[in-house]
Amino acid sequence: MILASASPIGAFLALAAAAAYAVPAVAARRLADRTARLALWAAWALHALALAGSLLGDSPRFGFAPALSVTAWLVLTVYAVERQVFPQIGARWAMAGLGAAAVLLALAFPGSALHVSASPWLPLHWALGIASYGLFAAAVIHAWLMMRAERQIRQAADAQSGVPLLTLERLTFRFVAAGFVLLSATLLAGLVFGATGAGPGWRWDHKTVFSVLAWCAFALLLVGRARFGWRGRKAVRILYIGSLLLLLAYVGSRFVLEVLLQRGA
Repeated sequence: MILASASPIGAFLALAAAAAYAVPAVAARRLADRTARLALWAAWALHALALAGSLLGDSPRFGFAPALSVTAWLVLTVYAVERQVFPQIGARWAMAGLGAAAVLLALAFPGSALHVSASPWLPLHWALGIASYGLFAAAVIHAWLMMRAERQIRQAADAQSGVPLLTLERLTFRFVAAGFVLLSATLLAGLVFGATGAGPGWRWDHKTVFSVLAWCAFALLLVGRARFGWRGRKAVRILYIGSLLLLLAYVGSRFVLEVLLQRGA
């Protein structure tokens, strides 16, 4: 069952953000660079307002789709900042498409109302977790750009990203390292404070198991990088596996509860 949106204003903002994202996503190559950039900034701002309305309103809601929407917004924020440093970086149409899909998905599945019985430390736990989602998503996108650039170099073609391969590799692992720190803090917060009102300690459910497995995968990647110099396809493959496990941790479990089992929080 698709849940009803909690706010007509939030629905309007989400639709406006999706429409603004659609402009550079569909017509990126036919638009002037300044026009596409302004459209993406407008969509980013509308997206932020839609998220604020759903998370900070009178009846805040959260679920798998809002988590993906926040993650997409964080990735777009990273992309906007990086464009100031590397104006030649590409993938604007892909970023806009990601934002539009995330906004519409959150509009269709706005999640369930948050319970007042939850731990007062739950916002910190979620903030750390979502921030780690965003950093690992940024790492995945940079890894994809890195592999695309490497493939184009092998084919003697010009890299469309315009960013040197070694720079993309360095950025990828910086995002992995930062995401690993936040994921570790997320797990520590869940252990010390508990994610619910039940008190400290973990509850070994699917979310915890997948989160710990993802942490192990990222730890293996960082150790392999530092100790054995892992890079290229091998490193990217481990990054993808760890990111998939992390995606299954919260988003996957919430998708099963909200969509397949049609249950709330």
